[in-house]
Amino acid sequence: MNPQITNLIIILVMMQASKKIPFEDPNVLMGVRGLYILSNVIIAGVYFYTKMQIDKKKDLTVLKYVEPAPMGSTEEPKAVTTTVHAYDLSQLRGLFKAQLMGVGMMAVMHLYFKYTNPLLIQSIIPLKGAFEGNLVKVHVLGKPATGDLKRPWKQNAGMMGMMGGQGSGEVKTDKKSIEQAERAGRGGVKEE
Repeated sequence: MNPQITNLIIILVMMQASKKIPFEDPNVLMGVRGLYILSNVIIAGVYFYTKMQIDKKKDLTVLKYVEPAPMGSTEEPKAVTTTVHAYDLSQLRGLFKAQLMGVGMMAVMHLYFKYTNPLLIQSIIPLKGAFEGNLVKVHVLGKPATGDLKRPWKQNAGMMGMMGGQGSGEVKTDKKSIEQAERAGRGGVKEE
């Protein structure tokens, strides 16, 4: 089943369940806060372990692809030449950044606006998402980097992708697209 659909089901079920949880009880509230913190500690641990695995493999295979122009931008697509190791580390940095932003938003929602229900949902969805990520599948769960797990990975399209809408922001790996982007003069710079 599509991960976005399972996330939606989890959210709907947890919203109903959270109505029955007595958040006014300080012990229950501390328990839910503890669950949220534990969830984020597990995610951070998984990401640190993934980084150790990436560094241990240190795959220096050259990876060339064309990065799409930012949405709504008039820029041309950019040719990128990097290594699998550098690509994986950049993807992992993005995951860490997203996790920190989620914790920051949750902290504001909970501590400033006093919302407690999202703590429960945010204890499950990000943890599930961490194990569904391509980096974790390849480096922790040991799945081969072929098919959908072949680098560079497609970016999640969000709700539009779930509804079948295909964005123009797709990463291209064919030789013609790479040469065309390199000739356009925007890219070809090797990322280290």
